Amino acid sequence: MREVASVAGNPRNGRPYRRLVAAVKAMGHPCWICGHNIPTNVDGRRHPLAFTLDHLVPLSHGGDLLDPANARSAHRRCNSARGNRTALRAPQRASRRW
Repeated sequence: MREVASVAGNPRNGRPYRRLVAAVKAMGHPCWICGHNIPTNVDGRRHPLAFTLDHLVPLSHGGDLLDPANARSAHRRCNSARGNRTALRAPQRASRRW
């Protein structure tokens, strides 16, 4: 008898999440963080400019994993750099030179 690994613990492995990713990717929107186009011919797992699904409200802050209004297109690099912050950029600090 063959054992099958259970993926029930990770909702990102489910059909609804994969369907949402495919729908957002098919729209062809640019990266919502940097504004540049996302190339379609790069390896999706490793390349820094590959498409990833980012959430406007991070999941760790109560964002909904499957809400299309919370889903955005992003480069892997931009998504990773943003992390779970809600603001896109840190507030500008005043320089010491007045």
